Amino acid sequence: MQPTIDSGDTAFLMMCTAMVLLMTPALAFFYGGLVRRRDILSIMMQTYICLGLVAVIWVLGGFSLVFGPDIGGVIGNPITYFGMHGVGGAPNAKFAATVPFIMFFAYQMMFAIITPGLITGAFTSRFKGAPYMWFVVLWTLFIYVPVAHWIWGGGFLGKLGVVDFAGGIVIHVTAGLSALTTAKFLGARRKENREVPAANIPLVAVGAGLLWFGWFGFNAGGAYGANELAAYAFLNTTLSGSAALLAWLFWQWRETGRPSFSGILVGSVAGLATITPAAGYVEPWAALIIGATGATACYFARGIQRRLKIDDALEVFRAHGVGGITGALMIGIFARKGVDGISAGVDEFLIQLLGVVV
Repeated sequence: MQPTIDSGDTAFLMMCTAMVLLMTPALAFFYGGLVRRRDILSIMMQTYICLGLVAVIWVLGGFSLVFGPDIGGVIGNPITYFGMHGVGGAPNAKFAATVPFIMFFAYQMMFAIITPGLITGAFTSRFKGAPYMWFVVLWTLFIYVPVAHWIWGGGFLGKLGVVDFAGGIVIHVTAGLSALTTAKFLGARRKENREVPAANIPLVAVGAGLLWFGWFGFNAGGAYGANELAAYAFLNTTLSGSAALLAWLFWQWRETGRPSFSGILVGSVAGLATITPAAGYVEPWAALIIGATGATACYFARGIQRRLKIDDALEVFRAHGVGGITGALMIGIFARKGVDGISAGVDEFLIQLLGVVV
């Protein structure tokens, strides 16, 4: 079938791209409210730095390394789309047959921008200036780019059948595990810094609300069109976040007798991260279970950090790493039959487990 631009799909993906971009300042608000007052501007600035650096990297080879012709199942050809050569108004049948290829480029660029920003919350007050900028560049090129190619760009995991609707593995698992590793490498903050309460809870609430809004574009946009798949992803996103909020409230209430506002906001984000890999693949009732299960797993994952003695300042590993892993595995349990050629079962679960482990 000849790829043809659909104006409705194009407008839809434009809107989703703008919504994903909004998630970067939303993340800055969310993280800024959670840190101590003296670190607010620093962590917000670091989040915005990703917006500048990663966009340039994406044009100068990042996109080509992910979506260029496959080389050995490991990486894309860096020359094919270097400097946006060959990325124009015509649709690409392989990746998105009804929207301009340049729109697909822009949408994927927003994913690449926010991912290193997520990691920033793990090492607040310990990593600043030029070293941070080098970290963003190197992490994008050597972690994000290869993993994205393995699953989305025609690499070996995608060929084995690993699926990831909107970035649960590519974005949340890579960011969460990288946050854990980086926090371990940098060491813990001083005790007095760890015990300072969040500086501005209303700022956290604004950030969480904007993140939730942006997540509709983040997940529904993975359908690359205004279609049934997008509708499922749209509804499942909010159902998972809602169930996760309630699950976090329940566990915190049971443990402390007094759930916190910041706690349920973090819980909702955990639920949104959990549904990301499965958003278009599952029924709405399953999204409720996935959200509640993901929030529960994230809530109790703090024990892992304590045993490992890792100071992940803003719980990036818990909310994103554990959430992404849980959601990716849930595809093997709850996937709707026939969507993108997958269906729930032992085989699908094991394939998803392989994707998470690798």
